[in-house]
Amino acid sequence: MALACGALAIAAASPASAASEAALAEGKVLFQKGAVPACAVCHALQDAGASGSIGPDLDELRPNRDQVLAVLRDGSGPMPSFAESLTEEQRQAVADYVVWATQPH
Repeated sequence: MALACGALAIAAASPASAASEAALAEGKVLFQKGAVPACAVCHALQDAGASGSIGPDLDELRPNRDQVLAVLRDGSGPMPSFAESLTEEQRQAVADYVVWATQPH
């Protein structure tokens, strides 16, 4: 139920978003704990309750969708590629969520 409530909050805050409510909710779960390793282990992202300090602080970096997708696909520095561990749809959901979460609401 908590996930559904979070998804509703996301949808209410961004009705014109190109990403669907379900994709944003999936992206948040993948960011927090679904990806292996979880994005939240290394990255700070306030909306996700993440305070990782190994990778860039995404709230400060505010990457665009193409940047997130490229890094998820190819990796960068110590960050591994998620091309084999996440589907294309999952990587898109994470990218949509990160972009949504780092925009002013």
